[in-house]
Amino acid sequence: MSRAKTPPRLYLPGDIPAHGVCIVPPEQAHHASHVLRLAAGDAVTAFDGRGLEYDATIARISKQGVTLNVGDPRAVSRESPLDITLAQGISSGDRMDYTIQKAVELGVRAIQPLTTERSVVRLDPERAAKRVAHWQGIVVASCEQCGRNVVPHVLPVVAFHAWLGSPERASAALRLTLAPGAAVRLAEVHRPEGGIVLLAGPEGGLSPREAADTQAAGFTSVRLGPRVLRTETAAVAALAAVQTLWGDF
Repeated sequence: MSRAKTPPRLYLPGDIPAHGVCIVPPEQAHHASHVLRLAAGDAVTAFDGRGLEYDATIARISKQGVTLNVGDPRAVSRESPLDITLAQGISSGDRMDYTIQKAVELGVRAIQPLTTERSVVRLDPERAAKRVAHWQGIVVASCEQCGRNVVPHVLPVVAFHAWLGSPERASAALRLTLAPGAAVRLAEVHRPEGGIVLLAGPEGGLSPREAADTQAAGFTSVRLGPRVLRTETAAVAALAAVQTLWGDF
């Protein structure tokens, strides 16, 4: 017996009118018509990024755009019980894209891209803004795929030491740095009562000065095992381990 196909999900930022007609934003409309190859009459699930999802049907697809007939809202939470911010040293090419995609699937609440001493990628303000917009698009696509109805934010790119001294960073209950060869295993850390910041370096890791400054700022250096992991592997493995130890895995 075949299982009914799950309707594709579309992110519609802003207010979605229950029992009304909704115009799909251009980017999502292009995805629906040209990538998903949807047609009038097809069922979709629309979500607003703030916790609500809606059954909907495509009413019309034309050169002018895509319109939906929207049904009842549902408050469906697939969020992790853990409030995790991933602070990731910017890596090159598809590595950063992969890290962000998988971090969303693994339940992070926010992603903080960092420029560090060993960052291969150097971004001027204009390029940094474009990269953040690109990464936010990856977040949206990942939410559409994995079923999350709350869209995490990719925060503006910031220099490592400026971020390290910020009050938002200091407010986290648990601050962890991924460091090969650290004395403490992640499994030895106790579950926090509050937010978690997970810091991962870029290719080549953090510099000795940055590593020392994180310890002075109250971070605990943890290792994931005896092997040295690539930057995109380290963050993903750590998030999966944290969810297994304390979250919803």
